[in-house]
Amino acid sequence: MANPIVERSLDEIAFWSRIMKEHALFLSLGFTYEQSQLIEEARRFISLFDRIEEKLAGFSVNSDLQQVQAFNSEVYQAAAAIWSYKRKVLGLTLNCEIRTNNFPLLVDHISREAAYFANRLKELNEGKLAPEPDTVIQENVFFLKIMADHAKFIGHLLDPSERKLVEQAREFSHDFDQLVFQAVDLSSMRPQSETKPILSQFLDQNKVSVASLRDFKKTARDLIEACRIKSNIHPLLADHTFREAERFIEIINMFEVSLESK
Repeated sequence: MANPIVERSLDEIAFWSRIMKEHALFLSLGFTYEQSQLIEEARRFISLFDRIEEKLAGFSVNSDLQQVQAFNSEVYQAAAAIWSYKRKVLGLTLNCEIRTNNFPLLVDHISREAAYFANRLKELNEGKLAPEPDTVIQENVFFLKIMADHAKFIGHLLDPSERKLVEQAREFSHDFDQLVFQAVDLSSMRPQSETKPILSQFLDQNKVSVASLRDFKKTARDLIEACRIKSNIHPLLADHTFREAERFIEIINMFEVSLESK
């Protein structure tokens, strides 16, 4: 029987390593030609996570737990390194030492995801698998903010003439900002707010909203790939944000199963 820590570890690495590699690509595309050193650093991270994905292919759910934990530690170092790189880029940007086509919020956004990935690997190596009530709220705060950011990026990267889609993106941005505030309020009420009925309603409401945003992202991705709308959105970025919405729904489903079993 597969060890759940092994299974979850490999799943996290498969999903987030690809995300980290794509982050490095998006950053490299946003730098200007004279920022060659930052571009080269980004390319090294692409190669690093390529190697991690190649090594991942040698593992299975039946792999030895200690070997997977050692791999988790190795990938943790890579996630921590790319987090540091992203924060360096953010600092250079906010201090006006560089001018790039990467929004500061986007750089902060992708650094938060690197920190999340590193923390998940650390938790798994500590044997933490089953979600706890406070984890449910905090995980949703994290992902709701990610979804709100996505809506903002989409709205800003669409051509201004795509008025209908820009307006839809703005509406999603507003809706998810409200969900973030609601989740933060719920978090501040902990531990009293950590009841099964409240958490169940919280998850259900979030899932409905995320599913709606996911469908919008899918439509936008398909239109971008078919060159049917005007935007500065790379087709891979469109798919990237869609996959993260799918991931959030999977996590909500996992939390719902965990709540029902208690």
